[in-house]
Amino acid sequence: MTGAPPPAEGRSDDSAARPPRAVAIALGLCLGPAAALGVARFAYALLLPPMRAELHWSFVIAGAMNTANALGYLLGALIAAPTSRRWGTSRAFLVGLGVTVGALLATAATGDVTVLALLRAIAGVAGAICFISGAGLVAEVGRAGSPRRAAALLGIYFAGGGAGIVASGLAIPWLLAATPARVGWRWGWVLLAGLGLLAFGVALPAARSCREPSARPSMDRHWPMSRFRALLAGYALFGAGYIAYMTFIVAFLKDGGAGQGEVASFWVVLGAASLGGALLWVRPLVRLHGGRAPGAVLAVLSVGALLPLISQSPEAAIASAVLFGGSFLAVVTAVTIVAQRSLLPHPWTPAIAALTVAFALGQCLGPVLAGVLSDGPAGLTAGLGLSAGILIIAAMVALFQRDYEVSPALG
Repeated sequence: MTGAPPPAEGRSDDSAARPPRAVAIALGLCLGPAAALGVARFAYALLLPPMRAELHWSFVIAGAMNTANALGYLLGALIAAPTSRRWGTSRAFLVGLGVTVGALLATAATGDVTVLALLRAIAGVAGAICFISGAGLVAEVGRAGSPRRAAALLGIYFAGGGAGIVASGLAIPWLLAATPARVGWRWGWVLLAGLGLLAFGVALPAARSCREPSARPSMDRHWPMSRFRALLAGYALFGAGYIAYMTFIVAFLKDGGAGQGEVASFWVVLGAASLGGALLWVRPLVRLHGGRAPGAVLAVLSVGALLPLISQSPEAAIASAVLFGGSFLAVVTAVTIVAQRSLLPHPWTPAIAALTVAFALGQCLGPVLAGVLSDGPAGLTAGLGLSAGILIIAAMVALFQRDYEVSPALG
């Protein structure tokens, strides 16, 4: 999910958006990650059980669909910057969002595994371009204000992923309950495409009102990667662990007897917690130094992933949604804080690129590994156990990261 440029240092610029207008633009642009992440990536978990039943998938195939999406996201992250330079950042954002919506709609029209995997990959490529270019637009909007204001605008933007989770959780379970199982998942993808189209309509005027972000100097190409081995490794493990949970948790709950109402409640709480958690974590993360910041968030995330394995009660599921949902987006914030403290502005771009690649590689491996284990005798318990185990290891690895304090301390 990383891919945003850093908040620019405060400076005056008559052309920059004033605070109320800047907030409105950030709110409009946050519909990009709402569609690209919350709807196009995460809502797949809601449709996985009926798709698997109707199309006779193993858990390996089910996980491979999200691996295809993650591979597409990796490619999109690599080409987002040159695409934005060539097309313009606003256009790249809108094209990425539009292609994502088209891929969602096309998914409803086929049951062919190869075609579905290709569409998931296309949604990943387009979603990454949308997400990363949109973050650049938000950073440009906030560049005239203080670092706190710029960070707040980016926080609004990142929270869009949670809004997409809430919207899909309110809509998809009830649709599945009201339609025949044979075609319910197809109408689910149509509904998700409709949510994406709505997001496009709201984001369009916001994107068109943005200035093109300033070009970065060529010296941005080099950075001291060896200092960040623990952060890179921890972030890659986070990518593998969190996406395994997000892919299979709904199937796990349904196997345990949860009905559509319980699934809807779980998913909405997960999304709502992610909206609030990203903001609530900021103050403690600023006070923690080095790897203790991402380590603390990952530790809470691990507890959230473990709870459904300890108890299959509805209360445990909701507690898991609160802890996991309230922490997984905050990992991005924690990693960003460590990198911002430890790097001067010039090497930020390659640092973000490397972190994005590490995260995306983890996302590629997590769903397939969890799927392989879930097809074994222990079933989904093994797949969810893998998720929790990887997140625990990620928390321990992150603790080895230290701050280098070469840039101004965050206030």
